[in-house]
Amino acid sequence: MIDKIYVKIQCESIHGSVPTYSTKGSAGFDVRANIEKPIVLKSLDRYLVPTGISLQIPEGYEAQVRPRSGRALKQGLTVLNTPGTIDSDYRGEVGVILINLSKEDVTISPNSRIAQMVFSKYSKATFIPVLMFDSDKSLNDRGLKGFGSSGND
Repeated sequence: MIDKIYVKIQCESIHGSVPTYSTKGSAGFDVRANIEKPIVLKSLDRYLVPTGISLQIPEGYEAQVRPRSGRALKQGLTVLNTPGTIDSDYRGEVGVILINLSKEDVTISPNSRIAQMVFSKYSKATFIPVLMFDSDKSLNDRGLKGFGSSGND
């Protein structure tokens, strides 16, 4: 069974209405560009694209803004700070930072689908300052070794 949450939304979009999920199995709903005229992103350009929506997300949840896979593959268009987080205490308009990673110009048309958004539960940590970590025999010999230390395959 799928968990449901109730999210209040304000739509200031010049083009449409409340976002929808594309299919029954979609984890994310499409977010659209709330612009009046096309935006052209040259290679490596980035732009904060307005969406025309504001959300009241329940405490204990966040909204994650993610790229749309088709645009990423076909156009090199992605969300720069992916996943972008929208906190439950933010009430302003959602903006999506897009970047063109291709060598060709990419055009963002009015009302085009630019990203997807997924709601996710989160936990908050209570930090406990210590001088040393507990000894844990199950950690093998990795210790302080970082990137690539567990192999390259």
